[in-house]
Amino acid sequence: MDHFTYLDGVMHAEDVPLPRIAAEVGTPVYVYSRATLERHARVFHEALAGVPDKLIAFAVKANPNLAVLKVLGAAGMGADVVSVGEMRRALAAGIAPDKIVFSGVGKTAAEMIAALEAGIGQFNIESEEEGVELAELAAARGMTAQCALRINPDVDAGTHDKISTGKADNKFGVPISEAGQIFGKLAGLPGVNLRGVAVHIGSQLADLAPLEAAFEKLGALVAALRGAGHTVTHVDLGGGLGVPYKVGEVLPEPAEYGAMVARVTKDWGVTLIFEPGRVIAGNAGVLLTRVVRVKRGIKDPFVIVDAAMNDLARPALYGAYHHFEAVEPPGARMTANIVGPICETGDTFAMGRECDALQAGDLAVFRTAGAYGATMASSYNSRGFVAEVLVDGDKFAVVADRIEAGAIMDAERVPEWLG
Repeated sequence: MDHFTYLDGVMHAEDVPLPRIAAEVGTPVYVYSRATLERHARVFHEALAGVPDKLIAFAVKANPNLAVLKVLGAAGMGADVVSVGEMRRALAAGIAPDKIVFSGVGKTAAEMIAALEAGIGQFNIESEEEGVELAELAAARGMTAQCALRINPDVDAGTHDKISTGKADNKFGVPISEAGQIFGKLAGLPGVNLRGVAVHIGSQLADLAPLEAAFEKLGALVAALRGAGHTVTHVDLGGGLGVPYKVGEVLPEPAEYGAMVARVTKDWGVTLIFEPGRVIAGNAGVLLTRVVRVKRGIKDPFVIVDAAMNDLARPALYGAYHHFEAVEPPGARMTANIVGPICETGDTFAMGRECDALQAGDLAVFRTAGAYGATMASSYNSRGFVAEVLVDGDKFAVVADRIEAGAIMDAERVPEWLG
């Protein structure tokens, strides 16, 4: 459920009509609903009520906006981060350091030092080499890093290749066949407390079976590690639960996921860590756009909107689907190609899509844009960066300014020797 609904024929975000936001902020603009964020955080917590000891850490990469993080932190969530920049955002939003988990395959020495000094709760080590380096950095500072070893379970999540992370040929984690040996080596190093294991097999999962298969492998590994004399107190189960992008699409509910987790892990005796991202933020946001013009096509007309692939990259990157609809539906329908203004054929949101009949000046939205939307934006074609708005009941605020192309150019320099 989200809080983007029609009132008197006009789409509202909670109690705010979207045309008001367009008039005051301009388009394109991301619009987030506080009530939806809070509801999704609550539902996820309730789904895991059967797990007695846990940390739910929002995957900051899904939506790192400070206001969004502030809302989720107040709702009891920690933060899963993959860069020092994301860590600093989580801290700035008031999330406690001990509720921050640092994941990511390419942590630099500078990032690890910053995270050590911040006192974060856990590092998810992605390789033997990373573990050795972290141990040296921590020991040199008289510190002990709390760590888990990320395992690659060689489980196909059945999702898009670009967002699959748990197959043997993906870059993440250590092979499960080598996990015991690597765990044993790293556990003996000063500077780290290797207290557990972690797994994350991909994103936008539409089936719980791959997750359960990965968790069962992890459970067997925990038992083997304990049998070898190691202490295992924490297990990070990652994220990946999918959300419906298409009308009528049915995906596993958080309650189903929670029941599966409780069943599979009931005898583990550990603190479980979760990294939900898309399932919390995806349907909490839309990208509001305006039709520039409608152009005749050979077969279907082109609806050209002022949002582009630099604002919402997922369709161009992954062929991803985002439901598209008018803010004030006219009642009539059309079949159209929905495209942006960028000079790339890839700047296409949909081809041959049935949608509301639109004309120049009309407002429309791309749904389910609260995750992996603004955070993946660029300034390609010197278009600047899109604004972001948070709605709370009958009020709204700009929570990320529109950065115009001129401001980006102001940060550039022409050296004197070019004349």
